[in-house]
Amino acid sequence: MPVDTKAATDRLMRFLTVEGVTGQEAAIGRELTAALKESGVPAKAIRLDDANTRIPVPTETGNLIVDLPGRGALHNQPRIMFMTHMDTVPLCAGAKPKLSGRKIVNDAKTALGGDNRCGCGVLVTLAAELEKQKLDHPPITLLFCVREESGLYGARHVKLDELGKPVMAFNYDGGSASNVVIGAVGADRWTVEIFGRASHAGVAPERGISSTMIMALALADVKAGGWFGKVVKGKKQGTSNVGPVTGGEGRPAGDATNVVTDYVHVRGESRSHDGKFFKEITKAYKAAFEKAAKKVTNAQGKSGKVKFKAETDYYPFRMKENLPVVKRAIEAVSAVGGTANVRAANGGLDANWMVRHGVPTVTFGAGQNEAHTVDEWINLDEYDRACALAVQLATMR
Repeated sequence: MPVDTKAATDRLMRFLTVEGVTGQEAAIGRELTAALKESGVPAKAIRLDDANTRIPVPTETGNLIVDLPGRGALHNQPRIMFMTHMDTVPLCAGAKPKLSGRKIVNDAKTALGGDNRCGCGVLVTLAAELEKQKLDHPPITLLFCVREESGLYGARHVKLDELGKPVMAFNYDGGSASNVVIGAVGADRWTVEIFGRASHAGVAPERGISSTMIMALALADVKAGGWFGKVVKGKKQGTSNVGPVTGGEGRPAGDATNVVTDYVHVRGESRSHDGKFFKEITKAYKAAFEKAAKKVTNAQGKSGKVKFKAETDYYPFRMKENLPVVKRAIEAVSAVGGTANVRAANGGLDANWMVRHGVPTVTFGAGQNEAHTVDEWINLDEYDRACALAVQLATMR
């Protein structure tokens, strides 16, 4: 089934020009709604849910949901869903997309936003082609999630009843349209507050308790124990990272260098395909910070304290290759001339939460390259294949 690739590229360029960093998706939501209506989707089929009222961080709008009734010989088949996310990382603010041969590049020193305007382009193109070609298809739900980039919040807080109870789903988020992603890691995000004691660093350093030194000892301990970066313990594998380290704004020590640091805030993450192992990694960090706090004392024998908090961002999953959703995905990739690369991802996906909601979900790429960097670019050949693949998946008998 041919797809109007020029129209698909025009849509993608249009969406790339609309800013919509994570948590601020209202503008791109309006643009997607307008494009869907222009493609023949009636206004009554398009709505926003109230997931943003349940997301624990400020979020402008809910998930965008579109209901496409079945048509023709497939109209009474079980509902399927296509999904993507409509937010970008903050580095994409100010992007200036430019066509360069079979690529879309960026004229600004920012990330481009192909992650995930590519997915948005695929889903709107699917709706447009189904209407334009009057193709037979089962009932379809299109889901455009918010806040994927900052914690998969949109997919986590969507209500299954809002989606029409689809039996399977296809998620677009990545590079190659031939990648059939059937699993992904789980992850904890953790924070630790380190409380020391301020003192003049030149006059009476011995009276202070350095939060900075507590952090240094803890991280050195974590590194020595093999818990930082790539983590391998026997047959168990995972990863961890220490993210931003900040001071306490307005606290007594502030940003002064002549005061023993009384407060440090650290953020990090632990990941693994093993649902228990990423929690073991998190526990290793917690133990290291608690141990370090006891080691750093002042002249009066008082030690520092830590407050460690961890939250599971998403759970790992791995679907069996004989599931109908995986078989359909592999067959569709072959039908559009590709060779299916069945694999698992080392990053979190909206599919993590959709599978946990009970909807088996396969993820495909849509042409993204070097996502989350200023070198990001889009492969239009892969984007075109992703659009053709969506139409194939929607119309298979």
